[in-house]
Amino acid sequence: MSQPSVQPVAATEPIELTIVMPCLNEALTLETCIRKAQSFLEASGVRGEIVVGDNGSTDGSREIARRIGARVVDVPIRGYGAALYEASMAARGRYIIMGDSDDSYDFTRLMPFVEKLREGFDLVMGNRFAGGIGAGAMPWKNRLIGNPVLSGVGRLFFQTAARDLHCGLRGYSLEAFRRMDLRTTGMEFASEMVIKATLLGLRVTEVPTTLSPDGRDRPPHLRPWRDGWRHLRFMLLYSPRWLFLYPGVLLVLLGLTVGGFLLGGPLRVGRVYLDVHSLFFAGIAVLIGYQAILFATFSRIYAANTGLIPQHRVLDRLFEFITLEVGLIAGGVLLAVGLAGSLYSVDLWNQRGFGTMDPRQLLRLVIPSGVCLALGFQTILSSFFLSVLGLGLNGRRGA
Repeated sequence: MSQPSVQPVAATEPIELTIVMPCLNEALTLETCIRKAQSFLEASGVRGEIVVGDNGSTDGSREIARRIGARVVDVPIRGYGAALYEASMAARGRYIIMGDSDDSYDFTRLMPFVEKLREGFDLVMGNRFAGGIGAGAMPWKNRLIGNPVLSGVGRLFFQTAARDLHCGLRGYSLEAFRRMDLRTTGMEFASEMVIKATLLGLRVTEVPTTLSPDGRDRPPHLRPWRDGWRHLRFMLLYSPRWLFLYPGVLLVLLGLTVGGFLLGGPLRVGRVYLDVHSLFFAGIAVLIGYQAILFATFSRIYAANTGLIPQHRVLDRLFEFITLEVGLIAGGVLLAVGLAGSLYSVDLWNQRGFGTMDPRQLLRLVIPSGVCLALGFQTILSSFFLSVLGLGLNGRRGA
């Protein structure tokens, strides 16, 4: 089969598409991938270029890429995400399609991606489960556990349209890529791109694509369990609601419900007898849940201030109504209730001559009082911290 001719695009001519490939010692398969990409550009008539983001190859990969007409961007920071980020930022095309340089993706069948980008979609994801996965191309644990679970978590947490969250073949506009402002340098880059696009309200769609066994003679850089955990960890950190807020609300409601029943006296549920020991743990649940809710608020504001996630109108309005003074008043009320309950407990003890008392009676007063004291101090301290974090939001709103 004759190889397609290499016709570098002049710097003054407009380029529609840049095909980017991350590379770290891919001499065995890189030329095949570049040749296929060149074949696609020639056959489709799409004016484009090929950019290789090299992560410090020592096997001659860079020389191979330059020899057959690709542009090489040297990326000193190690990592899949770093290589793709620098290659994408160096792109001269209006659209970008990224794909691994291990010959697992077919660079001759990129037209569905280009068509969707031309229709106005900002991010076009490949779906390997819809297009076909070759025998031996994906380990069973990735195919049956990793990808379905992580893609499902992505849809649950972020309502993303992608059903194959970690497909390595995807297209995006250069403008959208710059708006995403991606920060991760490792394998989490794939998740961050989809999450950021969804949070920014960009138009995301999918097209079927195929996955073939890669052509390398060594194990892939991917480590399924380690990288799977990194993807999951990243999604949790990017979703304070699921990491902190929802568990916190559940704990508070559970603690208040159980505690409310036990304040009036012991409770028997079937063969289980609940008393003040259960009331104590109900109070702990309220404290932990409240702390988790505060962490959700802190995380969301910090992430918005640093540009990790977009601003949220609810947060802006939050600081219009929940001010430092409101927090101090709420915390002061909780402290007053806790202090009053504590003093009343001491008075009851005094009436007994500071002697022995029925612990079940006393603890029904002491435990709620202690919880109110702790919540009051948490509220006051958190109000000051939220005011500090809110300075960034107020500054942005007034800019």
